[in-house]
Amino acid sequence: MGFQNLIYGGQALLGAVPECAIKKIYFTAMNDAIFDVSGSDMGDRLSKLWAWFWPLALAFLGKLVLVLAIFFIGRKLIHLLLGLVKKGFERTKVEEGVSGFIGSVLKVVLYFLLVMVIANVVGIATTSAVALVGSVGLTVGMALQGSLSNFAGGVLLLVLKPFCVGDYIVAQGLEGTVTKVDLFYTTVLTTDNRTVVMPNGTLSNGNIVNVTREPERRLDLLIPIGYDDDIREVKKLLLQISDRHTDQILQHRDIAVMVGDFGDDAVQIAFRVWVDKDNYWPLRAELLEEIKYTFDEHHVTIPFRQMDVNVKGA
Repeated sequence: MGFQNLIYGGQALLGAVPECAIKKIYFTAMNDAIFDVSGSDMGDRLSKLWAWFWPLALAFLGKLVLVLAIFFIGRKLIHLLLGLVKKGFERTKVEEGVSGFIGSVLKVVLYFLLVMVIANVVGIATTSAVALVGSVGLTVGMALQGSLSNFAGGVLLLVLKPFCVGDYIVAQGLEGTVTKVDLFYTTVLTTDNRTVVMPNGTLSNGNIVNVTREPERRLDLLIPIGYDDDIREVKKLLLQISDRHTDQILQHRDIAVMVGDFGDDAVQIAFRVWVDKDNYWPLRAELLEEIKYTFDEHHVTIPFRQMDVNVKGA
């Protein structure tokens, strides 16, 4: 039985000798008593055994050299690819935790593929193993569909960086300052001090307005005045107001005062100035307050909607 196991084991490993030939050699060896040292033709029997063993050994050594060559070349290529991916992450300034996680997953996948290639070269069937891995992956993917969507969205957000911690964003009907970006969720602090946790899957698939991405912002005000008011006088008053805020309004940018629209009950005057992003909200509040006081002093009306009710007697 030891001789039979040796022959069948060699066949399974190398696939170099047909099964019928292996069986024929085995039964011939048993019938002719190759291992019987008492016979006079011991040299002939050893010659037959060597003639059987030598091709098998050559095939084994050939396969071994091929497997080792594939392994070392594959490992070298994997290290090269992982190095390129790491440099790409460093150039795009991806978070260290995300880059390490993606690199580890990619390394496992690449080595799994290398093992599958070596198994195919040796002659081991990999169809069942691949099918098993695929079915397990499908089952896990369906069970964790929402979490995987959030994970993929988190990776995209951390790699592409449409916003960073500290940015003020508007997304999914909410707005606030980003305080934390994880692989699965993004945390936003609203202006009224509410903490909102947003799924990355939903966030990455919608529109994101990054209000503070650029260092400068344009402050747009649409100011209504009555149809009886002098538009030229109003424009002059607004320019005078802007001259009193030269420390906050960027002077290298144009200041625009123009008629924006004719409304149902007012003429809309567009007042546009450029400011640093940190001065946007304070200056907006100051300008609105000063415009109201200035209009009151110069008897410029700010129309508001009203309803006149006429009661007729019987």
